[in-house]
Amino acid sequence: MKKNEFKEKSSEQLKSTLNMFKVLVIFLVIALLFLVGVCVYGLLMKEDKSTFTALAVASGASITLIAPIVKMKEIKSELRMRKENN
Repeated sequence: MKKNEFKEKSSEQLKSTLNMFKVLVIFLVIALLFLVGVCVYGLLMKEDKSTFTALAVASGASITLIAPIVKMKEIKSELRMRKENN
């Protein structure tokens, strides 16, 4: 999304998009916690350390949380700016 694209949307559309991003972030956090939990369990219960690679991948996947969080901050600042102008 471009920065100017937020100005073209209504406040209700921005709030809807913000809620969608919140749900997405919550889902990603739960999925990553589950993956990390499974990997830690595998590390503790298995003799071989093959789950270490999976743990590294699961931890690296947490980078996917950055994009939605940045967009959420941009939407919040746009909504705040609109509220201050009204």
